[in-house]
Amino acid sequence: MAKLIDTARILRSKNAGPLYITFDIMFDTRGQLDTALKVINEKLIADLYDVAEQDVSIIPYEVVNSVKVTIPRANVSGDVLDNDIYGCQQHVKMACINI
Repeated sequence: MAKLIDTARILRSKNAGPLYITFDIMFDTRGQLDTALKVINEKLIADLYDVAEQDVSIIPYEVVNSVKVTIPRANVSGDVLDNDIYGCQQHVKMACINI
């Protein structure tokens, strides 16, 4: 098994508006995408980010060997309790997923 960070060409997170974080995971091959999609599911992401499973959206884009995952933010972007205003550091938790 390999870590997601070692398999994905791109693994990044960013705001999807002030209320959501979106993750882009891009692979070189369809085989890598298919392998990742066997592991990455709503329950895994919900547990990893402490959100409700029904609030996790996973959308594969097979034509470009990519998957987009969207979750609600713990705090609204820019809130006094927000520690990542752009959402660009949230992908780190996903990096060590074994696929």
